[in-house]
This record gives sequence, C-alpha cells and structure tokens, in this order.
Amino acid sequence: MSAYEAAGVSLATAEALVGRLRAAVESTGASGFGALAGVHPLDDRRLLSASTDSVGTKLILARERGALRNCGADLAAHCVNDVITCGAEPLILLDYVAANRIDLEQVAELVEGAAEVCRAAGCALVGGETAELPGVYRDDELDFAGTCVGVVDRVDLIDGSRCEAGDLVIGLPSSGLHTNGFTLVREVLGEDDVDPDLLLTPHRLYLHDVRELRRQADVRALAHVTGGGILGNLSRVLPDGIEARIDWNSWERPPVFAWLAERGVGEDELRRVFNLGIGMCAVVPEAPPGATVIGALA
Repeated sequence: MSAYEAAGVSLATAEALVGRLRAAVESTGASGFGALAGVHPLDDRRLLSASTDSVGTKLILARERGALRNCGADLAAHCVNDVITCGAEPLILLDYVAANRIDLEQVAELVEGAAEVCRAAGCALVGGETAELPGVYRDDELDFAGTCVGVVDRVDLIDGSRCEAGDLVIGLPSSGLHTNGFTLVREVLGEDDVDPDLLLTPHRLYLHDVRELRRQADVRALAHVTGGGILGNLSRVLPDGIEARIDWNSWERPPVFAWLAERGVGEDELRRVFNLGIGMCAVVPEAPPGATVIGALA
C-alpha cells in the first residue's frame, strides 16, 4: 500500500471510477470523458469547455493558519487551468461553499481570493451556492468547489489528436504543491508547524503563459498537472499508443518536494501524487527559445 493510500486516498479507485462511469456519461451524448475539461458544441463554429474541481484538504491547513484567501485563488486558478487545456478562453466561474456552520469571514476570504484570480483571467465570477450542512460536515469543517466554463473555436481546439512520436514536452513551472496531495502532506506534517509559504503558496494561473506559448509554437496538447502527477495527466491528453518519456532531472524542483522526501515520501510516490515543480505541460513539435524541455513522446 502506498503512503497516499495509507493516508486515506486511493488513486487506483479514482482511475477505476472513471472506467465505471464512462458508459453512463457517454450515453448522454458527451464525448472525451476523462479529459481535463469536457467540451460540448455550442453552435457550428464554437464549443463550450467546462471543468469542476475543489480545493480539497488544503483547506484544513489553510483555515488553521488564516490563509483561506489563498485557497480561493487556488480554486479559480485550478478550474481555469483545466479549461484552457483544450484551447478555450475562460468565460465564467461559479463557486460552492459548504460547511457545518457558515462563517461569513471565511466565506468572504474564499470568494475574494477567487475573484482576484478571475479578474486576472478576465473571467466573470457569476455566482454560486453557500450551504450549511451540519449532518454532513463536522464542526469547523468547510469545502470550496467551483466550475469554470469557457469557449473555443473548433479550429483552435487542442485535443492531443495531432501528437506523434518525437514531439517534445515543455514544462511550465509550478509555484509549489498547488492543490493536490494534501491528505498525504497532512499525514507527513502531523502536529508539526511549518512556514505557510512552503505549503500554502497559491496555485499558479497558466492562462497568460499558455497564450504566449501558442503564439510561439504549435501546441498539440496541454496537460494541467494535478492529481496523478506529470505522467498521469499527460496520459489523459495523448492518443492511444503514444506515451511521454520524462527526464526527471531536467528542471529544478521547489523546496517543498525535498521537504517531503526528507520525511519519507519516496520518489515513485512523489511522481505519482505531486506536480514536482511542473504545473502545466505542453506538447509541441519544436520548442521555442527559452522553453524548458522535460521530455519527449515515443
């Protein structure tokens, strides 16, 4: 059993769930199930792109350390980053806050943090839901989730179908842990305290980086590195029969990953659970000047 499973999270169960639900989802007319963002025709020219996610158990550490505003930013950045992987421009974000008892100040911090990222992304925070659920959440617990919707012209759609052996994988640096793996982080941390800047740095927004990269290169696939790590998320956007081979020493990792390794998290688990310093991957036939090439397709 992996350390992540021992802490309470099974990536294998998550993968099995995708397979179990595929038939039900595709029976509704949806396609591309399992991708980082779903797409659906809006008209003959455009497609809608949408993705839903949450901040997860990072909220527990952030609430204890007065850093919920960072988690608001995490949510918006995470959802926008998923949507842009298909080439879409983000349009709107909706959020959902649930707790045993709603604390006005905590909700305000979360929403204000999300609004800050939405302004940077040109994405309207159009509304959401706030729910008190004392039978579901324990005292002082809360959850924060959201859905981002974007739009992409068919001619600009990025779906990985043009990827081929020999293409290069470019890595865009992360700001740290982002929003994944915190159940394991909390297990490793135990009762110890730590500099919040090490663990709670907000999730990086990649919208502007991706726009610039697309101006410089033929971007054939984009993978937002969330749960499942670099290889797990690249596999979601690559065609059957194509795999990514990563040079794990081709970039410098942020200090938090050395901190985890020092506390007993093995290299295989680090690669499977965390982003290891690469928060977005792009597949291109030729890398533009200055790009960090972290691997290639085979």
